[in-house]
Amino acid sequence: MNYPTGIKKTNLKKDHSNINYKNRGMTLESEINLSNEYYREIDKAYIYKKPTPIKITKVDYPSRDKAIIKEAFFTIPSTTDYNGIYKGKYIDFEAKETKSTTSFTLSNIHPHQIKHLSNVINHGGVAFVIVRFTTLNETFLLPAEKLLSYLKKCKRKSIPLTYFKEKAIILNDGYQPRIDYLAVVDNLIGGI
Repeated sequence: MNYPTGIKKTNLKKDHSNINYKNRGMTLESEINLSNEYYREIDKAYIYKKPTPIKITKVDYPSRDKAIIKEAFFTIPSTTDYNGIYKGKYIDFEAKETKSTTSFTLSNIHPHQIKHLSNVINHGGVAFVIVRFTTLNETFLLPAEKLLSYLKKCKRKSIPLTYFKEKAIILNDGYQPRIDYLAVVDNLIGGI
């Protein structure tokens, strides 16, 4: 193609060597982290991402301020991704993403996490799962009670998107907070 100014189009090959794929799938967690930071800044809630419990077995100490962990392992399975306090209520939830356009695979949530969510409910806390269907760009908050009810009634290995559309609450993207999941939590706790 010849452009009016005489500039010739050149075939540019895309260089994929510098693309960093290590944080793919972390967008939901990143957005929740930003939301939680905003909630803390405005003194609305104190909810944090839980660290994964590890035991360090080997450390290199070239100097005190430059210690390098050389070997570590997971000590116990972690429970859920986030916990904290909001309006005097304990909040605990898991965040997951799926590329599927039809369902959320239950193997993404481990049995010990389901038990943990159940225990939180049994002790008066607020528990839920936030699931993003990345291909559809839809994010849902599914109360743990609805998740547990589904698990008792259905023997499928996944939760269909239709269940999320019927039983979960859609979370819209915003500016500040990025994902205002506490607006939904207000409804779950009755607007205390």
